[in-house]
Parts: sequence; structure tokens; C-alpha cells
Amino acid sequence: MTDIPTTFAGLTLDRPRIMGVVNVTPDSFSDGGDFLDAERAIAHGRALLAEGADILDVGGESTRPNAEPTSIEEELRRVLPVIEGLAKEGALVSIDTRHAEVMRAAIGAGAKIVNDVTALAGAGAVAVCAEAGVDVVLMHMQGEPRTMQQDPHYDDVVAEIAEFLAGRIDVLGEAGIPRTRISVDPGIGFGKNLDHNLTLLAKLDMFHELGVPVLLGASRKSFISRIDREMPAKGRLAGSLAAVLAGVERGVQLFRVHDVAETRQAIAVWLAIDAADEV
Repeated sequence: MTDIPTTFAGLTLDRPRIMGVVNVTPDSFSDGGDFLDAERAIAHGRALLAEGADILDVGGESTRPNAEPTSIEEELRRVLPVIEGLAKEGALVSIDTRHAEVMRAAIGAGAKIVNDVTALAGAGAVAVCAEAGVDVVLMHMQGEPRTMQQDPHYDDVVAEIAEFLAGRIDVLGEAGIPRTRISVDPGIGFGKNLDHNLTLLAKLDMFHELGVPVLLGASRKSFISRIDREMPAKGRLAGSLAAVLAGVERGVQLFRVHDVAETRQAIAVWLAIDAADEV
């Protein structure tokens, strides 16, 4: 296995790092409409930083199951003032988008990371990121948001996703984006059923074989409600923390979450117990 980089986007990976979610959308599955106003979104970002977020992931298009596409113009209108405001305050900002035009504009506004649910498969996306020299998160998604949950199928979910991500890493390498600027996300809930999601969570350590940091985005996702009482998105905190700790145990370096303070505390306690066990 290739040695895994010890930094990502300038952050050392000597401890788990937290990416806080800032959705500037009317229809995201968990917090759609909560922070649609730019000033409210910036204030939310500040609050997440105070709670312990290392990265702020700003998104202007919902990619939840059955979501309809957002126009490029509308996505830009939503995210650019938020990115500019947070970047000016010194935040490490990620743009959550699948569109090269949005990536380019967001980078110009101060984003240092591109987080793409399509693993930079869109036209021009690889070139934009290569030219800008930004770090990237490559996520796996089977299908596209409007149809991805209709009938997801894999013969071997871990092997197939790992193979896909390895292929994307190679494509980026050929374009001049080195492994030191890449992280991968297996895409919990994106074209996966409950069994697929649980298998991925149980075998997250397998993705270290790709030789890049692993990001886990399981926060508030619907697989939690499939396990326990069909809870609404904002009632899935405990399940989200359980998934995070499963990731910590399996060496995941980056966690994309809505509930930053709670995640930080859960990780801190887990690490303290683990350290005491080694004494």
C-alpha cells in the first residue's frame, strides 16, 4: 500500500478532522432552508468553527435522493457570498459542487477544497482543480441524485467502490493532481441500500489501501432511521455519532458532519479512552 499522506489541505492528520456542513439550500434533506440567507449561513459557519470545525463545506445544490438539479446561476448566487465571507475570516472553506463553473468561481472566492459527489467526473472539473492546485474530495455515487436510490445494486460493494475510486485517483494523477491533494469518500447513502451502507461502515479500513485520506459523511443520513424508529433527520444525532466512532476506530481521518460540537466531544472521549487503554 502507498503511504497515506499525513496532511490534507494544510491540516495535519495526526487526529481526526471535522468538516462542518453549511448548506445554502432550500431543500437539503437535513437542514434545507435553515441557512439560505447568506448572512445566516456565514453566522452558522462561524458557530461551527467555534464548536471545533476544521473545515467548512459550503454547498448550494442539494444532492439528496430525488433532488432536482439547480441551475449554475442559482448555485453561484447562493454560495459565493458565503465562501467570500468565511474565507475572509480565515476559515478553511470547501465547495461542495459537481459543476466546474461553480468550482472555478468558488476557488476564486477563497475555497481551498473541492468536494464533489461525482468524483470530478463532470466536464472540465479535473482541469479546473488541477490548474488551481486545490485539494479535492472524490466521492462515489451510483447513478445520479434523482434516481440513485431506486434500485442500487453491487456484487461486492466495497471492492467495486474501491476500484472506482482508485480509477479516479489515477485519472487525477494523469492530470497533475497528486495523491497528497486527494481524499476519498465511499458515499454513504448515495446509491446504496441499508446493507450496502452498513457493509461500508464496517469495512472503512479497507479504503486505506487506496493510499489517501478517507472522509466519512454519514451525518443524519436515512440509514440511521432504517435501523431505529424512522427518526427524522434532526433526530439522528446519536446514530450519526455511532457512525463517526466506527470510523475513528477504523482509522478514518476526516468526518463531514452537521453537529460539530457533539462530534468533537464524542471523538475526544473515544480517543482519551483509547489512550488510557494503551498505558
